[in-house]
Amino acid sequence: MTPLRVTLHPGDVACVDRGDRLETLLGSCVAIVLTDPRRTVGAMCHVVHAGAPAARHDTAYGDGALAEMARQLRSRGIDPRQCQAWVYGGGNMFPGQVGDTAAQGNVGAANMAWALAALQRAGVHVMGASVGGHAYRKLRWTVGPEAPEVEAVHMAPPPAPKASTP
Repeated sequence: MTPLRVTLHPGDVACVDRGDRLETLLGSCVAIVLTDPRRTVGAMCHVVHAGAPAARHDTAYGDGALAEMARQLRSRGIDPRQCQAWVYGGGNMFPGQVGDTAAQGNVGAANMAWALAALQRAGVHVMGASVGGHAYRKLRWTVGPEAPEVEAVHMAPPPAPKASTP
């Protein structure tokens, strides 16, 4: 059987078997990867917005995405609370326009903080993370013994304001 290759777009959730590949591209969005300790099944979500959606099952929002991942994992006999996790993304894609924190308008920081807190509340062990900064990330994972592969592509810093001349 040919392994699947699934590319997740904003708001997508996927659950696949060992040998299948999951991929996504992240800016301020956050991806959560969950797998059982034997790494026989892997799930990934691409979260656009932190927290709860207006429509209960909207997987563009973190709570909706985690609920859908849990549903898909349970349908394969995997208890999400026993999974291992990785978290990626949450970059500040507009460093010249917003600050480094969620309070300063940084959507990536809000997404990153939500993801880590949600996993902690769920009791899911986070194995690793590549989050924040001024970078977008290319994420790939073939479900199996290796950790997901992430490539952070750092953005050029915003130009410094020009000094006014008299």
